[in-house]
Amino acid sequence: MTSSIYLVLDMMNDLVHADGPNGKAAYGEQVRGRKVIENTRRAIDKARAAGVPVGFVRVGFSPDYRECPPNSPIFSGARKNGIFKLGTWGTETHPDLGQKDTDFDIVKHRVSPFYATSLEAILRANGVKRIYCSGISTNAVVQATVREGHDRDYEIVVIEDGCCGMSAEEHDNAVGGLKRFCKLTTSNDVAFE
Repeated sequence: MTSSIYLVLDMMNDLVHADGPNGKAAYGEQVRGRKVIENTRRAIDKARAAGVPVGFVRVGFSPDYRECPPNSPIFSGARKNGIFKLGTWGTETHPDLGQKDTDFDIVKHRVSPFYATSLEAILRANGVKRIYCSGISTNAVVQATVREGHDRDYEIVVIEDGCCGMSAEEHDNAVGGLKRFCKLTTSNDVAFE
């Protein structure tokens, strides 16, 4: 059994698909410009070849948004814009990433994939000691994963070219702040163990 997992963070249609609400906005531009979908798929294929399990983390809410925090600056637009509704196309993982039924599917209602989710139980049950991760946005879910994973004593490896923010500057600033808490690599260089 491997002691690693690759977490693909918030790579959902609402955020990264060209036909999604953010596809024609800042995120879409960064996703395409940085080739985030292609780089993430390369990393997923390498993880599978190495026998490392893959987990897809998705943010989502019930159709009535009962779990959505009403005063959250980051989630206040979800209810208003009708996005991040579980059970809809928007909260499905981008189809080009090839999610399988055997992959872990972790649904969250906040920025952190650790908060009130099944993630910790999955990591413990599978003896995970190292978390590889990538996704969007770098300064939200990736940063939360790195910091919280670090403080839970996991070794964290960020696949940097599978990440982006709403701008190159936002991404670069986030990566700069993460360097002390994780290892950085790329989809070409990552060696899944």
